Amino acid sequence: MIYLSRFSLPSESREIGFLGRSRENKRTCYTSRYPFGIFFSREMPALELEPVTILCGGNGSGKTTILNLIGEKLGLPRGTVFNRSSFFGDYLELCWAETSPAFQEAKRRSKVVTSDDVFDYLLDLRYMNENIDHRRRELLEEYAGARYAGFQMRSMEDVDRLRQVVDAQRHTGSRYVRDRVMNDVVEKSNGESAFAFFTKEIQEGGLYLLDEPENSLSPALQRELVRFLEDSVRFYRCQFVISTHSPFLLAMRGAKIYDLDSVPVQTCRWTDLEHIQTYWQFFQEHQGSFKDQETAP
Repeated sequence: MIYLSRFSLPSESREIGFLGRSRENKRTCYTSRYPFGIFFSREMPALELEPVTILCGGNGSGKTTILNLIGEKLGLPRGTVFNRSSFFGDYLELCWAETSPAFQEAKRRSKVVTSDDVFDYLLDLRYMNENIDHRRRELLEEYAGARYAGFQMRSMEDVDRLRQVVDAQRHTGSRYVRDRVMNDVVEKSNGESAFAFFTKEIQEGGLYLLDEPENSLSPALQRELVRFLEDSVRFYRCQFVISTHSPFLLAMRGAKIYDLDSVPVQTCRWTDLEHIQTYWQFFQEHQGSFKDQETAP
């Protein structure tokens, strides 16, 4: 499913026309007018989007900027704020997004998801677990007081205390605590929790802008995320625009990849990307180590 079919950034001439300055002056002061100047002299084409479109490039290439512009142009919700200058709104007005009729229905399920969102989610889990640890200590003290208390019931007001004492005497301390807090304990690593965050946030029939979702994920979990995203496209009518350096995500079936480091910016195969070639050269240089593993007893 395609909800966003085309997204255009302003041409260099439109940027210059808006600012009323020459190209040379623009180059000397563009950092204060972000995002003006980010794509200067890059010959940036209109992005023609597919069910999976990936933006790849080095630091400062504009991957995140494009996702932020798309998200703001379409009015998509997001969890964390991003840096924006006073010129951001002016630049945004010069951008153009073309959506399908189905987008209006999909919009309520669509969102921008960044690595900061994942980080905040992991912090929330840590905070919850710290509170659970505090509650566990309280319950162990409560258990000890109930199990070894010389309790006698004197009125109906003592019923709850009686139940507590009986429960404590029937179970071990660990069982007593587990029965009361175990459902709230998060027993996952950061990577597993990060993966669970994506499965929770991504619902059927939505447009999702994912900014470097591989952060916090091991290679194995990155591959698991790829399978989840591919299934979400194939079976659940989702569309994704992703910025990433991950070779696993770049190799997604049917993904259209824009190389933001090339001039002009153009689509390419994932194996043609410079940093993928760097991975390949690294493993080629160390292939003897893998052969040693194969021959080891």
